[in-house]
Amino acid sequence: MNTRAITHGVQGLPAGAWRWAALGFVALTLASAGLAVAVGNTSGWMGVMLLAGVGAVASLFLFAIWPRESLSGAEARRVAEAAARANVAWAITGADGAVLDCNDVYRRMAGAGEKDAAPPPELALGGEASSAMLYRLARSAAEGRALEESLRIHAGLEVVVAVRPLSDGQAAWWFAPRLAATSAAEAAPVATTAPLPASPSFFRDAPVGVAIAGADGKVSEANSFFAGFFGQAALDGRALADLIEPADRAGVSELIAKANDGASNTASIELRPLGQPERMAELYASPVKGGAILYLVDVSEQKALETKFAQSQKMQAVGQLAGGVAHDFNNLLTVIIGNCDLLLMRHHAGDPSFKEINEVRQTALRAATLIGQLLAFSRQQTLQPKPLMLRDTLGELAHMLRRLVGEGIEVKLDQSQDLWLVYADEAQISNAIINLVVNARDAMPKGGSVTLRTANETVASASAFGTAIMPAGDYVRIEVADTGTGIAKEHLHKIFDPFFTTKDVGQGTGLGLATVYGIVKQTGGFIAVDSEPGRGTTFRIYLPRHKGEAAAVEAEPIAARDITGQDTILLVEDEDAVRSFAARALKLRGYQVFEASGGEEALEIVKREGKIHLVITDVMMPNMDGPTLVRAVKRLRPDMAVIFMSGYAEETFRKNDEKAEDLHFLPKPFGLKQLAAKVKDVLSQTPQAKR
Repeated sequence: MNTRAITHGVQGLPAGAWRWAALGFVALTLASAGLAVAVGNTSGWMGVMLLAGVGAVASLFLFAIWPRESLSGAEARRVAEAAARANVAWAITGADGAVLDCNDVYRRMAGAGEKDAAPPPELALGGEASSAMLYRLARSAAEGRALEESLRIHAGLEVVVAVRPLSDGQAAWWFAPRLAATSAAEAAPVATTAPLPASPSFFRDAPVGVAIAGADGKVSEANSFFAGFFGQAALDGRALADLIEPADRAGVSELIAKANDGASNTASIELRPLGQPERMAELYASPVKGGAILYLVDVSEQKALETKFAQSQKMQAVGQLAGGVAHDFNNLLTVIIGNCDLLLMRHHAGDPSFKEINEVRQTALRAATLIGQLLAFSRQQTLQPKPLMLRDTLGELAHMLRRLVGEGIEVKLDQSQDLWLVYADEAQISNAIINLVVNARDAMPKGGSVTLRTANETVASASAFGTAIMPAGDYVRIEVADTGTGIAKEHLHKIFDPFFTTKDVGQGTGLGLATVYGIVKQTGGFIAVDSEPGRGTTFRIYLPRHKGEAAAVEAEPIAARDITGQDTILLVEDEDAVRSFAARALKLRGYQVFEASGGEEALEIVKREGKIHLVITDVMMPNMDGPTLVRAVKRLRPDMAVIFMSGYAEETFRKNDEKAEDLHFLPKPFGLKQLAAKVKDVLSQTPQAKR
């Protein structure tokens, strides 16, 4: 029996009207029969009984086919029109999974023509992942369970798919878009005369918000999703403008006004519920007599993901910028610092020019520190990791920290006795701890305490940690907790951003926490923060456990010898100013120096000059870069020692060289003393046979 056709034919009557009419008809015929018997009219009595029998059969028939739960005629028409106009697909499937009924939006989504049989949901959308998920939803409905999933379909549109079990093995399906249509043609709903199945649960339990608003913007009807989005149990008679943020009210009023004027295919608008600016929905509207039908799709999660994605792109862009600028900028700083060192050799303290030269040098060193912080944030700074016992590192650091924070602030240590080893750069980890303690000091202008805690922790399963996923494993936890003013909730997600600071102008660069973040991430660790205004802040750092030995033992230590000025050095640098300073500095130490502006020229010098003990080369050079040059040199002179100099991270060249035991690194910018000390150290540690 086609209940849909019957429902369509009688939906104009109030709910249950036909059943009550049938009951009245039976009661009337029985009363007439009794009256006929009382007056002795036998033929009339027989006629009335026949009519009563027909009435009884008709009553039983109507009771059997009429839905037990129905909408009033006006409600049914409004809900049917809402479903017909909505950019939301729905379908009813039978016990065998076949589609019994659907709207034209479903047909368009499934690619079925107007006269074609609509495919079942699990075949309507392409892709193995889609089919598997839809089969799971179908099984859920067959077992009497409602379920909801999010799915990205072939056109790139993300939809919410929901299924609700109905009687007799049937199921109701909804497909609601999470993204606005990309064009008016895509947004245009196709009108259909197919009514919504006469069940209020179909309207009430829809996974998208549906409401009817008058021309004045007051909501006359709304389903539970629509009302729940605004934190209300019901919205009857409420003005929608009173439930949203003030900045969004003009747009909502304009949307409803356009729909009231008969405009269709209007673009959706975004709105936020009052007092919940972090939540967001897209609102659509279609015209209806006396007002508008509103469709609301919650896009809060999508907007949050978009924000995180944009933030990650911004962070990546800053990191790439830092890495790209570092090389050229560090070349400039090398020239400034190096030439200042050369000038200070002639202008000692007390000389009229000493103060100015020294001030230039100190400013250049500050600029070098700033570049180092940018590289730390972008995880491109040079690390020299080794097996490290954090208990000893923090114990030594605590003495300096107590002097750093000054009076009125107490530094406490709470360390585990059997702390595991970590594999990290001691100087960089100390730098991260110092940055956190300095931030804590600034958050306690009236005094307080900073507590450094360390402990071993085993994470049994992968879990969300800050914005990352921390895998299962053994970790050493470092906590830096203060009793300061705390961090406001709206700032917590920005504190690791470069140049973000809540300090007054001139009191911070905004790179302290960004540096900490970069150091921790480059070490392979994780960092998160817990804070509450007025109750202090706690930073938690997790570093992976290192299961090697505490210290590496050299098989045959070589005695260091002072051989300054006894060897020949090949200096390769494409930046003329850097090469000029470095060559002059080395010659002042007595070394014989060959200079080359590129890899090809350097290779010719190696072939021509037989006695070269050390090659100092830049990493990034045109035509032939440093690593390529060194590989060619090693084929000619396998015993030659090499020092790379670069403003990039050491890993930039080390990852391309399988054998790096004879390769050393001098990070830019460097001064006269750093260059001389590095060269002396490398040559003095080189065995005599290689010299």
